[in-house]
Amino acid sequence: MMIMEKTVKIPEGVTVDVHGTKVSVSGKNAKLERDFASSLFGNDVKIEKHEGTIKVSTGSVKRKMKSEVGCVSSTIENMMGGALKDYQFNMKIVFMHFPVTVKVDGDKVVIANFLGERSPRKARIMEGTKVVVGKETITITGPDKEKAGQTCANIEIATRVASRDRRVYQDGIFLVG
Repeated sequence: MMIMEKTVKIPEGVTVDVHGTKVSVSGKNAKLERDFASSLFGNDVKIEKHEGTIKVSTGSVKRKMKSEVGCVSSTIENMMGGALKDYQFNMKIVFMHFPVTVKVDGDKVVIANFLGERSPRKARIMEGTKVVVGKETITITGPDKEKAGQTCANIEIATRVASRDRRVYQDGIFLVG
C-alpha cells in the first residue's frame, strides 16, 4: 500500500505539541491551536512529531486524501509562521461617486456613505485580528492567517456592488498586493 506523506520542518523558536489530531504551536508572537478532527479530514490523516519535523500522512491512495494531507501540512506551516510574526494584508478604499467613511467599532468595520446609502454597511472582524484604518488604506494584521484573510474577505463582501454597472461604479474596498 502506498502511503502519502508530507514533512514540515519546525523553525527555530517555535514549539509544537501534537496530541492525536490536535496541534498547538507557540512562538514569540502567539500561541495557536487547531483540531484537525473535523468531518473534512476524518481519522485517515495522521499527524506525528519527530525530531524537528511534523509528519502528516495517510494510508489511503485516494486523490482527496492526498489533497487533505497537503491542506493539513500547509495549515501547520501557516500556524508556525504566525507564531513567529503576524501576517499582514493591505486593502485600498476606492470611491469615485460619494466620499466613504470607514471606522472600526468594536469587532466590526463600519463603512458609511458607501454609494450614498443611508444605512452603513458592516463587516465582522475575526477574533485575534487587528484592523487599522488609514485615509485610503486598511491594514489587517494577525497571527492566524485564516482569520486575517477572512476579515479581508468580510470587508470586501460588505462593499460588493449589486444592481449597478461595475464598469461605472468601481467603488469598494479591495485587497492589494
